[in-house]
Amino acid sequence: MFPVSTRTFSFLFIVLVALVGADGARATVSVDAEGMSLPGVVLDGLHADLTAAGDGVGVALTVQRADLAAMGWHKATLDLDGTLARDEPGRWTFAGNLRMRGASGDPWPRATVRMVADTAANTLELTVRQDASLARVAMPMDQTTHAQITLKDLPAGWLQGLLSTVWSGRLTTGRVDADLALDLLPGGVQAGGQFALAGVGFDSPGGTLAGETVSGSGRLGVDSQAEATVIELDAALRGGSLLLGPLYVDLPAHPVQLSFSTRAQKGAMAIRRLRLTDPDALQLEGEVGLAADGSLASLRLDRFDARFPAAYARYGKGLARSFGVDALDARGDVTGHLTMGAKGPQAFAFQTTGLDISNGEGRFGVQGLHGAVDWSATEDRPATKLGWRALQMQRIPNGAAEAALRSTGGTLGLLAPLVIPVLDGQLRVQRLAWKPAATAGDRLQTSLVLTQIDMAAFCRALGWPEFKGTLGGAVPSLRYVDDRVEMAGGLSLNIFDGFVDITGMSLAQPFGVAPILTGTLSLRQLDLGLMTSVFDFGSITGRLDGGIDNLRLVAWQPAAFDAHLLAGGGGRISQKAVNNLTSVGGGGIAAGLQGTVLKIFKTFGYKRIGLSCRLRGDVCAMGGLGAAKDGYTIVEGSGLPRLTVVGHQREVDWPTLVRRLQAATQGDGPVVR
Repeated sequence: MFPVSTRTFSFLFIVLVALVGADGARATVSVDAEGMSLPGVVLDGLHADLTAAGDGVGVALTVQRADLAAMGWHKATLDLDGTLARDEPGRWTFAGNLRMRGASGDPWPRATVRMVADTAANTLELTVRQDASLARVAMPMDQTTHAQITLKDLPAGWLQGLLSTVWSGRLTTGRVDADLALDLLPGGVQAGGQFALAGVGFDSPGGTLAGETVSGSGRLGVDSQAEATVIELDAALRGGSLLLGPLYVDLPAHPVQLSFSTRAQKGAMAIRRLRLTDPDALQLEGEVGLAADGSLASLRLDRFDARFPAAYARYGKGLARSFGVDALDARGDVTGHLTMGAKGPQAFAFQTTGLDISNGEGRFGVQGLHGAVDWSATEDRPATKLGWRALQMQRIPNGAAEAALRSTGGTLGLLAPLVIPVLDGQLRVQRLAWKPAATAGDRLQTSLVLTQIDMAAFCRALGWPEFKGTLGGAVPSLRYVDDRVEMAGGLSLNIFDGFVDITGMSLAQPFGVAPILTGTLSLRQLDLGLMTSVFDFGSITGRLDGGIDNLRLVAWQPAAFDAHLLAGGGGRISQKAVNNLTSVGGGGIAAGLQGTVLKIFKTFGYKRIGLSCRLRGDVCAMGGLGAAKDGYTIVEGSGLPRLTVVGHQREVDWPTLVRRLQAATQGDGPVVR
């Protein structure tokens, strides 16, 4: 045993030379050393057993701690055994087995190794193999800070340590081929060369850069210094998916050209000279900036050319979701540019010769979109025109129209009123002011006029009970605030020879799966004869007043309201209407009327009719004109025979009440015999 206390391993080399020249004599030497230092390599806790064997030396080497800065391996344990021989003057070869434990990515758990040191050629070459994987490192013996690295069919995870020197992310799956040049510099690393990927996956701590089953080939350059890391990529990628900031890419099987330069500094990242070319789907050029927390700091697409549906399917889903749009179906083409900051859009322009778009179960759709839009938050832009062949909003179809637009002072507005055909009537947009850069307050303001809208078609479009008539009115001010549409003033509908006034209306999440509509409805002097004939409820004459307060619809279904209806001027009511009101209230007919009397008189005079419902959840609290024995009065009779209808159920399950109303309006109500 020779205990060696030194930071170099020169003594070991002298012993090896002596053993090789021992003319085959059998000899064994054990050597311990505290450590050995080379540029970029630190070995601590070395123990070697050296045995003369024929023309070579058997070597069994254990390293308790190995740090290889260039590969990002730290605190690894090495076991190396094999034979060292001098096959010609100045040329040494070593062949044996290598086992590495504790290194990042767990590379080389059971590998064969071959090392050639040629002093005449001034080269040191190390080749490591395991199964089909191969890694070869070649370097000048007098310049160990430079190396040529060749990788063949290497598991991507084994390069985790190497990438950790320039990137905080991790490799998860796949295999890699590469030919790289590596240089260790004071305080940094430079590397560059060609690579090929097969099914590689990776992700970053903030989730802003990620990939899954990505294949392809290209060139890579890395310059990692203390102040920043720069990565240059020029690749042809096939298959898999990528996340580059807000841009989610679902790669096709054919090659997609992707190139960029990234600079990472203090956690923030700038993706410069971003260029993507997928001929049948998307071409774009621009830059992306990411903050230290992974959020979008800036996005500038100097040019994009999108062809749908491939562009959306492969590249548009993530970007569309950042605008709150999901499940988009598109056909056609769009070109333009886009600039965004951390707080939202700063400028955009697009033009199309023909585009069809629809969103989620008919909530939004446009056909034959053509023209252009040009907007900037800071500059006035030229006027443009944008038109369509057909437009659909919340299942309501609209006809062809064309808008004249211009951006001034950060606001995109109409140059002239826009007239849109709607359900045999029209919607006239008197003015429009949209501020795309606004993050709060008035993002959109408009005023609307509705004329001669066919109510039957309107009800069919929304899936409501169908009734005839026309809808008209005006909305003096409509605002889009955050993700909510608010109506200032009111909408007055002329219907059933009376008026329905809608006030305090707001619509939250208008393009979401479950829009929330709130508001108040006031009913004034509606002709009950017209109403009941439309709904087949049974004939009632007179005028109806009332209201629906605190209305709340979720996904267009009632969730809460306070409804009160009153026909206070008297009139006539048919036997069928009496039966249906009785059914709705879950009550009966008072004042001792007999079925034979009801058969004789087909209509009855009434003084007042009143009914109320306070809906909360799935329960409706019922009421009427006032208290009665065991219930509440719904119909107060007048004349002879005197008729009184009493409701006995104070609380009614809402689905049950809906079924009763549907049965009543469909002519399937109870019959008095």
